[in-house]
Amino acid sequence: MSNPVFYANPAELSGLLPGAHFTLGGDEGRHATTVKRLASGEPVDMCDGAGLRLSCTVSSAEKGLLTVQVNSVEQEPAQPLRFVLIQALAKGDRDELAIEMATELGIDAVAPWQAERSIVRWKMDKATKGPQKWRQVVAAAAKQARRSTIPTVGSLLGTAGVCEEIAAAGLALILHEDALDSVAEVARNWQESGAAGGYAAPTGESASTTVLMIVGPEGGMSATEVQAFKDAGALTALLGHNVLRSSTAGGAAVAILSQQLGRW
Repeated sequence: MSNPVFYANPAELSGLLPGAHFTLGGDEGRHATTVKRLASGEPVDMCDGAGLRLSCTVSSAEKGLLTVQVNSVEQEPAQPLRFVLIQALAKGDRDELAIEMATELGIDAVAPWQAERSIVRWKMDKATKGPQKWRQVVAAAAKQARRSTIPTVGSLLGTAGVCEEIAAAGLALILHEDALDSVAEVARNWQESGAAGGYAAPTGESASTTVLMIVGPEGGMSATEVQAFKDAGALTALLGHNVLRSSTAGGAAVAILSQQLGRW
């Protein structure tokens, strides 16, 4: 069974070697000692959220302070392909459910999208507080999944911003119910073109290893948005015969692509 994970500042973990001791405080230390009730002798992993994992043993646990001894240090390699979810804002916290599920399934980055048909609008203070809340959501989901990495959360995008992300991606998928080809088929064609396997690119261009998934709001994407994304280089892809909610479409795509592109 994998060890419970707690996150610490990268600067605090950097340079620690096997045999060293480290004390975790703050919110993470309180969670470890008062919620998880970890005790001396129990195994635990300390991570920096960017791939560094220290496998440790608890030396002592006081109220709010967890002291551990480092047993081993590993910098986990980054995935060859970077998965990014562009998630339209949705009501009822469904956008937060979407990024939570995608994080547990292995997404590398998420970005909020203010779609034309998004009922939720991030204005003024919400434009600042919204991404902060998303960071809390993905951090909690990463801890639940015992990941050494926490997905990054991008700034709020409009349609033009999504088009810029598409142009920079190796593969960009518009998850859309009117698509003719499945997500797996589109990904397989991309693989067979050489872009996914050898990261081949047209002469004079550098290959992008980013795989982008675009999920619309409850009311779906507008025809104008879909056309703009196609013009930027995105492809429509079908998840299945059933229409999924905004909260589940991204997670389903991550699972399919993880299988098709060799993550799983």
